[in-house]
Amino acid sequence: MLAFAGQPPAQLTDFEQAAGALGMHLPQARANHDDAQAALDGPIDVHLVSGDGAAEGALEGLAVPVGLARVEPPGHDSLRSQPLGVRFALLSVPYYQPADLADGQLTQAADTVRRWRRQVAEWAELPSRPMAADTAAAIRSAFDDLDTVHALALLRDLSLDANAPAGAKFETFLYADRILGLDLPGEIGQPRA
Repeated sequence: MLAFAGQPPAQLTDFEQAAGALGMHLPQARANHDDAQAALDGPIDVHLVSGDGAAEGALEGLAVPVGLARVEPPGHDSLRSQPLGVRFALLSVPYYQPADLADGQLTQAADTVRRWRRQVAEWAELPSRPMAADTAAAIRSAFDDLDTVHALALLRDLSLDANAPAGAKFETFLYADRILGLDLPGEIGQPRA
């Protein structure tokens, strides 16, 4: 349930429109803090708070700091034209830090997603191999800590490793994409340009 301490912000409609493009689930319900507690028949266990943690002291339960995102130049249409690139760019910043994304960063992120999707499609045509145990453990550890920055760095290194079997790369990228939500298998079976 998405709960707000006061009235839901006016930007919520914009958020809901952009959420689907970024692969986020839409809120199932909206409620202010007190109504959410009543609907849940108890306290709220997890609160998302601004990166500065200003509201943490007043909340019962786990307070997870989240950073805000600002795209430069304002009004940039990357949410519509390159939503997976925006998602990649946001995952490239620690979740608790503000994300100031310049146009060049969004373009580079979108290029990386396109390149990885093409590579995954190419690797899919080769015999599968199990993920390397140390790589799988490192990715699991990164996700346990919500460290998407480290997980993306591991994938980046793996994509460039000429000694890693293509089938192991394929399995690793599919495994990580279940968390990252970048639709990396999206080009499998598609004609190549």
